[in-house]
Amino acid sequence: MHELAKLPGIGPKSAQRLTYHLLRTQKEQVISLAEAIMSLKNSTRLCSVCFNIADSEFCPICRNEKRDKGSICVVEQPQDILALEHSGIYRGLYHVLHGAISPTDGIGINDIRIDELLIRLKDEDISEVILATNPTLEGEQTAMYINKVIMPLGIKVTRLARGLPFGTELEYADDVTLTRALEGRQELK
Repeated sequence: MHELAKLPGIGPKSAQRLTYHLLRTQKEQVISLAEAIMSLKNSTRLCSVCFNIADSEFCPICRNEKRDKGSICVVEQPQDILALEHSGIYRGLYHVLHGAISPTDGIGINDIRIDELLIRLKDEDISEVILATNPTLEGEQTAMYINKVIMPLGIKVTRLARGLPFGTELEYADDVTLTRALEGRQELK
């Protein structure tokens, strides 16, 4: 129970339920789960290009010849790629920072993969960098810094639009979200 409770989103009660479930489960299923967890740790690595999770030197996105090689979408974590890929809209490349600048947490510019991004931008023929960091103080600070270091390279830098999520009501939106929605408004055609 103690080990399961260390997992994100698993509190003491959930850890207890999972432990008792595993105790009641057939031994073969528990062994299969343990082997899958060990395989996860032993068979995965980071892509040598974009730092996404991979099972070989290159992740499936970097291996895909049909991707648009002229744009890189910069995200904080590998799971952010899953969300963007699920939309089916973006067909370019990615770069995973593995964090965001956060001086209060002791995370500086050298603790995330900004240098590796700059190397890619100098080595590859990239026309656009899309900053898709989270809409948090740390994400905004990271995006501002990356924009500042990319500007001298003459590469177009864009930011994901911010605003109101579909299906929400204005009265429940916070001031920052409303401000972003108004600043990012587009003309209807």
